[in-house]
Amino acid sequence: MNLENLLRDNIKALKPYSSARDEFSGEAEVFLDANENPFNAPYNRYPDPLQRTLKTKISELKKVAPEKIFLGNGSDEPIDLIFRAFCEPGKDNVVTIDPTYGMYQVAAGINNVEVRQVKLDDNYRLAASELLRAADQYTKAVFVCSPNNPTGNLLEKSEILKLVTGFHGIVVVDEAYIDFSPESSLLPELDQYPNLVILQTFSKAWGMAGIRLGMAFAHPAIVAVFNKIKYPYNINILTQQTAMELLEKSPEKNGWVKLILEERAKLAEELAKLPFTQKVYPSDANFLLVKMHDARGIYTYLTEQKIIVRDRSKVTLCEDCLRITIGSPEENAQLLEALLNLV
Repeated sequence: MNLENLLRDNIKALKPYSSARDEFSGEAEVFLDANENPFNAPYNRYPDPLQRTLKTKISELKKVAPEKIFLGNGSDEPIDLIFRAFCEPGKDNVVTIDPTYGMYQVAAGINNVEVRQVKLDDNYRLAASELLRAADQYTKAVFVCSPNNPTGNLLEKSEILKLVTGFHGIVVVDEAYIDFSPESSLLPELDQYPNLVILQTFSKAWGMAGIRLGMAFAHPAIVAVFNKIKYPYNINILTQQTAMELLEKSPEKNGWVKLILEERAKLAEELAKLPFTQKVYPSDANFLLVKMHDARGIYTYLTEQKIIVRDRSKVTLCEDCLRITIGSPEENAQLLEALLNLV
C-alpha cells in the first residue's frame, strides 16, 4: 500500500488547523493562549485535541501503541473520515458486503462516493474473492463488519485476511460487537498489515453508547491523516473524563458481557420454541436475528406492548426478520411473555 497514492490530492495539500492546544501541551500556571474564559474550571478549558491521557489508558487495555489509536465521535466519525481522506467525490468507490451496517452507505452518499455491494451467501458468509472482483482502479476502501450487523455472525478470519492481502487500498474491519464473540479481535494482526483499519466502540460491551466514543486502530500514518482532517476538538472534556472513569470498571464490564451471553443463549432457545418462529440465526453479537411469520405484524404488536425491537424485513437476505437486542433478564422475560400471549 502506498498511502500517498490513495489520498485525495486536496488532502495531501491541506494545511491543518493548528489550535492553541496543539501548539502547547503540558503543565503551566497561567493559560492565556486560547481566548478561554478564566472562570468555571475545568470546563472553561478546551479539551486535549489528541486525547493523550485517554489514549494511554486505552493503549494499556488494548495492547496497541497510542500512535495507532484514533478516537472519534462514535465509530461514525472515522467511517466518514475514510471517505473524506481517500475517496474523490464522483470518481472513486468503495466495496462492502450486503447486508451490513447502514452507515457505510450513508457516509458514502454524503460524500458522493459510489458503493459497490456484494451479497453474502444464504448463511451470511463472506467470500473475499467476490469483493475483490467487485473492486477496480477507483476502489479506495473495502468495508466489512464482523460480527456483522444485522446478521450477528462473525465473518471468517481467513476470508478477511484474503481481503487485506489481496486489496491494495484501505480495508476497514468494524468490530463493534467483538466482545460478544468467541473469537478474538484482529488487533494483534495490525502490525502486519499497514492497510488495515479496525473499528471498535465503547457503545456496546462497555455500556457507553450515550457518551459517543469510538475507536479506530491503524498504522500511525493513517491515524495522522485522520488527525489532520478531523475537527480540532472532536472529543469533548466530559466524554474524555467519563471514559477514564468507566474504564476503571473492567471487571463490571466483563460481568455484563457474561450475563448478556447467558441471556442470549436462553432467549434463542425460547424464541425457537414459538410456533411463528421460522429460524433463530446463530449470533456472535449482543442481538439475535429471528425469522418469523408476519414479522411486521409481530413488530407492531410488540410496540403496542411498549416493547421495541427492530424490523429488518426490508433488508437484503433478512426478509421477515426481526433483530432483537439482548436486554436484562427482566426485559427478556417481558418480551417472551408478550410473544407467548400471541400463541
